[in-house]
Amino acid sequence: MLGIGIVGLPNVGKSTLFNAITRAGVEAANYPFATIDKNVGVVPVPDARLEALQALYVKGERVPPIVPTSVEFVDIAGLVKGASRGEGLGNQFLANIREVAAIAHVVRCFDDPNVVHVAGAVSPSDDIETIHTELALADIATLEKRSEKLRRSAKGDPADAAALAAAGTVLAELERGVPARACPATAELPADVNLLTAKPVIYVCNVSEDALPDGNAYVDEVRARAASEGADVVVISARIEEELTELGAEEASAFLADMGLDRPGLERLIEVGYHTLGLITFLTAGEKEVRAWTVRRGARAPEAAGVIHSDFERGFIRAEVIAWDKLVEAGSLAAARSRGWLRTEGKDYVVADGDVMNFLFNV
Repeated sequence: MLGIGIVGLPNVGKSTLFNAITRAGVEAANYPFATIDKNVGVVPVPDARLEALQALYVKGERVPPIVPTSVEFVDIAGLVKGASRGEGLGNQFLANIREVAAIAHVVRCFDDPNVVHVAGAVSPSDDIETIHTELALADIATLEKRSEKLRRSAKGDPADAAALAAAGTVLAELERGVPARACPATAELPADVNLLTAKPVIYVCNVSEDALPDGNAYVDEVRARAASEGADVVVISARIEEELTELGAEEASAFLADMGLDRPGLERLIEVGYHTLGLITFLTAGEKEVRAWTVRRGARAPEAAGVIHSDFERGFIRAEVIAWDKLVEAGSLAAARSRGWLRTEGKDYVVADGDVMNFLFNV
């Protein structure tokens, strides 16, 4: 499951956003540390392709159920300056960040005298730097501790010697302000080191309604920082997202259109999350169910089969594959086969986003 940790300074709108995208009713209050423990919500990934495929397999009153893939969002309590030294329960919060695959860094990009800012003034650049510094300091402490152990074992173990050298390189970069994800030597570290700044980051600009859809000067600050890091940016109004959860589908669609948006922020955040983590979706469809599955970009057919069941991967023979839109255009699998659109692919086939796949296996 894709796990995205929602982080940021206190009072930037993290919990409001979390409430909106998970409808979990988590406390969102106008004072620091309203979130003490992490909150976890699992939400389905919206995918219109599933409904289009479902229509092909309706038999009278029998409609196959849709099973979307899902994303786990973790609302992590607000970090403050000194978190790496335990300030504001920082150690607990940093431990929660280690458990996620990516970080959605919520940055306050709105002015509101009624919502206090922990630093006294709104400054996206300063806020980002505060979080970056605390995560980097935590990583430095992690690497210094690991380096002590490696020095004792490096003399007799070439692998540990190489890891010690890599740790030294990454440490030097972290001290220069470079995150571990931007340092090639990070890939040479032992897998269990799990550095915080090695995780990909999505910057989520929380704006007021009047700054939708394109943002404001604060958002421009964030975009400049993100561009220098090669990170993605999503502009969202957490309050608007919260309001959308109270509306029906037609009302929500009209509400979004009035603000120049074609879909909710949740969908845009999920799309960017997939891109950031290098994930795609493949599909399975039939009379029993229509289902979405997540796999890494570049995965070959046997790996995709293994997402469904390990036996499928172990006994993989071949896969029948068709792009979802070609199947919908054909109107049925039989029609697609007669047109030559249904392909047979082997073990080396690289799965494409939106492939509808049927696996043949033998164990």
